[in-house]
Amino acid sequence: MKWFYDLKIATKLIVSFAAVQVLALILGLNAIAAMGRMDQASDDLAENWLPSVQAAMAIRIDIGDYRRWQLLHILSSEDKWHDTYEKRLSDTLAVFQADSERHQKLISSPEEKALYDGFLAQWQQFSAEGAKLIDASRKGLKDEARAMATGPTVQMLASLNEQMNKLVKLNAEGGARASAAATATYERARLTIALLLLATVVLGMLLALWVARIVARPLQEAVTVARQVAGGDLTQDIEVTSRCETGQLMGALKDMTASLQALVAQVRSGTDTIATASSQIASGNQDLSSRTEQQASSLEETASSMEELTSTVKQNADNARQANQLAQSASGIAVKGGDVVGQVVGTMASINESSRKIVDIISVIDGIAFQTNILALNAAVEAARAGEQGRGFAVVASEVRNLAQRSASAAKDIKALIGDSVEKVDAGSRLVSQAGATMDEIVSSIARVTDIMSEITAASQEQSSGIEQVNTAIVEMDHVTQQNAALVEQAAAAAEAMMDQAAHLSEVVGAFKLNAAAMAATGAPPARRAAAHGGPARAARSAPAARSVPAPAAGPAIKAAAAKAVPQARLAGRPQPARAAARPAADEWEEF
Repeated sequence: MKWFYDLKIATKLIVSFAAVQVLALILGLNAIAAMGRMDQASDDLAENWLPSVQAAMAIRIDIGDYRRWQLLHILSSEDKWHDTYEKRLSDTLAVFQADSERHQKLISSPEEKALYDGFLAQWQQFSAEGAKLIDASRKGLKDEARAMATGPTVQMLASLNEQMNKLVKLNAEGGARASAAATATYERARLTIALLLLATVVLGMLLALWVARIVARPLQEAVTVARQVAGGDLTQDIEVTSRCETGQLMGALKDMTASLQALVAQVRSGTDTIATASSQIASGNQDLSSRTEQQASSLEETASSMEELTSTVKQNADNARQANQLAQSASGIAVKGGDVVGQVVGTMASINESSRKIVDIISVIDGIAFQTNILALNAAVEAARAGEQGRGFAVVASEVRNLAQRSASAAKDIKALIGDSVEKVDAGSRLVSQAGATMDEIVSSIARVTDIMSEITAASQEQSSGIEQVNTAIVEMDHVTQQNAALVEQAAAAAEAMMDQAAHLSEVVGAFKLNAAAMAATGAPPARRAAAHGGPARAARSAPAARSVPAPAAGPAIKAAAAKAVPQARLAGRPQPARAAARPAADEWEEF
């Protein structure tokens, strides 16, 4: 019956109703046939057997009337009565002839025909004897007529009646058989119709139940599958058992479930990948934010140090100008010393005091040069940390360091010269007599001091210009770093918002149940495996910092995400950059 399951629902209904209709048609045809047989039997009974019996009975009556008119004719002696009875005999014969012809038309069997032919033969004899009897009676031969009436005619009449009884019995038996056949036909028809009617009802109910079961069960299964799919269960194993509309529906549900399984598996894999990637992005942004804040803190400290260095360099320049003025004054005094040797003693004391001040100033210059060197060294370290962004700053720091070294070298020379000058002033106090001889040397030495102080002044101005450039670069770097920090915070907020959305999407997709085949088809997300090993996070920490560029305007999506997901806590403080643990010793300064 596989072919029946594969039929369309309309075809199934048509086949079922056709089967019922065929049984109903058989029932109707059988009823019509039975009614035809019953009608034939009733027609045979009504048109053959009963009319034959009626005709036989009429003939019997005709024979009785004929015999009665014969006897009355014999008993009557008047002619008028003879005429009357003869007329009645003639009428009776005419009636007998009509009844005989009617009976002959109703003969339906050879047996009946043989009986009737025998009856007619006997009737001919009886009617011939009757004619003789009437003739004798009219002639007045009453005794002869009576003898004939009581003689052979009696036997003939008895034979006629016996023959007629046989005909009546034959037709009566035929009528009984026809009636019994009609009754049997009715009984058989009733039984057959009842059986066919019962078979039709039972078959109709069975077909209705079968078709309803065939149609309803797949529909119920489809409803169950649809409810389970609506509840998020995609693990159903749908079996398609037919090619009809319900089978096509189950096939469509099977394809839909398979498509949903693949789609949900892909979405789940995608959400896992997005969640892992957003987590890595958030971790990287937090790390970048921390490093950006550290860089901003370092730049602020560098800017503060550069401000201090600028102030120190300006002070160094002022001191250099003062030293230059003092050197020029000492040079003038030395030139005039030759003219005013007499005033050498008083002037020598002033020179001694000025020389001591110069020693102090040189010490200050020496300290400033040392601090400048330390600051330049720190700036070079910070520039090395900044990488590509601090390359220009490293160049400036190197130049500042060179200038500091030159300043230290000049201060060292000045210190040596001033020491020598002090010793000579002390010696001059004791050797006034030799002042004239050594005055030229003093003038020459002071000229050299003046030149050195001029160089120190020029170097201080160059240092001031270089430090101003460094300050400008640091300010720009600080501005860019702050913009980067703002963008990093916005990116971190957007990454956290994306993490929340991915988690929410994972929860939504997690409501669907997938079978093992659908889960194995997608495989483990690569991003999740990478996150498990911590690769991207370490790569983000070890990657070199990008070149500082002006921060672009934040997009609307980042602004919206930043507005929704603000970081809950800031860093407690910014880490301080590494400084020199201690000042170098005297031997290190001498080596520097």
